[in-house]
Formats: sequence, C-alpha cells, structure tokens
Amino acid sequence: MLSASLVLLATLFAGMAAAAESSSYPLGQRSIFSDRATAERLKPVGSVCVEGEECGSQVAAAEGSAEPRSGEEVYNSGCAACHASGAAGAPKLGDTAAWAPRIDKGIDTLVKHAYEGFNAMPAKGMCANCSEDEIHAAVEYIVGKSK
Repeated sequence: MLSASLVLLATLFAGMAAAAESSSYPLGQRSIFSDRATAERLKPVGSVCVEGEECGSQVAAAEGSAEPRSGEEVYNSGCAACHASGAAGAPKLGDTAAWAPRIDKGIDTLVKHAYEGFNAMPAKGMCANCSEDEIHAAVEYIVGKSK
C-alpha cells in the first residue's frame, strides 16, 4: 500500500513538472534543453583571422605593419614580469652584479638567449608577437639600465 502511494505521488509530481514546463514558455519559445538552445550554448565564442584572409566582411590587417615597439615598451609589457621581481632566478633590472657576467658575453649572445630561450628564460620571454628587433631593443634597454 505504501509503495503504491509513493508511485502515485511520483507520477503526480512528474505530471505537474511537465505541465509547468510546457506552460512556462511563451508560444514559440522552447526550454533550455531544446536543440536550438543547446546549439546556441555550444557555438564558438570567437574566430581566428589570418593576415590576408577574409574574416567576415573585413580583411585581416597585418600586425607587423605598425612601428616596432621600443625596448622599454617591450620590457614593460612582458620582461618586467620576471626581471622586476627576480622570478625563477631572473636577474633584476638594474642589478649590476647579476648582469655583469651576462653582459660580458656580449649583446649578440644576450639577444640569442632572449629570443631562443636559455635555462629558465623562455623563448622571446613568452612574448609571442615580439619581433627579433623588438627583443633586441628590450635587451639593449635592460643592459643600459643594468650597467
């Protein structure tokens, strides 16, 4: 008798829930579980536009067309994350004792290490959009402030 009452009660609640769902949406709208709602939630939030290719109604502009950033700008936008705090053993900007043995290796070696990576130093200091000239300018900036 108790189990029959529970089955009847569960059926009643299920019916009420179904009726409430169908009446809670204005005509023409569907629940959040509809195919259209699911597709809307799963659609991409953005797209990648490659230089020279058409993206929607615009042609992607060349990123490299702008003037290269100064060494100070590159340093402040990325290098400072480690070289201002000394993170991961990075020599701090202005620490002449830490920079002296590195500077002695020559600017070309420093630029090569900065561009290609060396020990804990990631390639390009993790500045994916930095050109070799910008990396060179950043190294010159750091060296100038650390002599």
